[in-house]
Amino acid sequence: MRRRGVTVLLGALVVVALVVGVVSVPVPYVVMGPGPTVDTLGQDDGKDIIQISGAATSSSAGQLRLTTVAVDSRPDLITSIAGWFDGDRAVVPRELVYPADQSEEQVEQRNQEEFKASQTSAETAALAELGYPVRVTITRVVPDGAAAGTLRIGDVVTAVDGEPVTSARRLGELVRAKPAGTALRVSYRRGEQERTTSITTRADKTGDPPRLGVEIEERQPHPFSLEIELNEIGGPSAGLMFSLGIVDKLRPEDLTGGKIIAGTGTIDAEGRVGAIGGVAQKLVGAKRAGAVVFLTPADNCVEAVANALPGLPLARVATLDDALEALQAVREGRRPESC
Repeated sequence: MRRRGVTVLLGALVVVALVVGVVSVPVPYVVMGPGPTVDTLGQDDGKDIIQISGAATSSSAGQLRLTTVAVDSRPDLITSIAGWFDGDRAVVPRELVYPADQSEEQVEQRNQEEFKASQTSAETAALAELGYPVRVTITRVVPDGAAAGTLRIGDVVTAVDGEPVTSARRLGELVRAKPAGTALRVSYRRGEQERTTSITTRADKTGDPPRLGVEIEERQPHPFSLEIELNEIGGPSAGLMFSLGIVDKLRPEDLTGGKIIAGTGTIDAEGRVGAIGGVAQKLVGAKRAGAVVFLTPADNCVEAVANALPGLPLARVATLDDALEALQAVREGRRPESC
């Protein structure tokens, strides 16, 4: 009996060891859950997240909260199984977040670069909304290029065929919209003079995109300094909420109406709001933060509606102007345009 008891005990210990080994082995999934929300009008590490000097700023009684997703990149089997049964979390194949050809460090580095780029776009869009437009300025004219003898260094391109040029990217879109050899009406500002000329685009080689034959840069003069500082956040999805925070600080009125507003969305220099990932988890985070409305990128509306939460209306936004209109509706006690 004693020998049999020892055998049973040893067998039990082996089974336990095997079970522990199996459940602790990493699985090829990641678990996504609600991450922290951050008030872009507030502070981080004792400093304002949006820092403005050289201009009067206003305070807000409410909040503009960006939302995030928390990712468990190395879940074990038990954590993954628990995630499957948790409505607030999602278990997804690891390669969707961490591609096989990239390390975790490389993905995090890319996320930080996208976060910085989103801040730049947020600033550009917000300043344009505040009356400080982007000036697409000629820095070099290619000798013998399409614009040689017409445009000069320092000229500011304002329109192509009557379409406003609001960014360097927009200028490229307008030039490439028609084949090489097309005569475009290019409007520009030289000093205080507004001018329009015809420039026939060229391509360097057959199949190349049409070009004006100039080098350009974006300039956006404004009489104050602006900086965004926020640690431990990555990716481009905070752009919209940063833009709204900048506008709120530099306009006298309180855009929030004293309420907690949450949202997400990329933003480009023209103020167009783009889709993001993890909207279901971000909705949970917004609800926990006490938000009264969730600013939802138009391209995420289907997913957001499928994961809608009671008491958290979804405001559909495709542009910065849409978001500002949604905030106005909330201030006036109206329901904003919904998904």
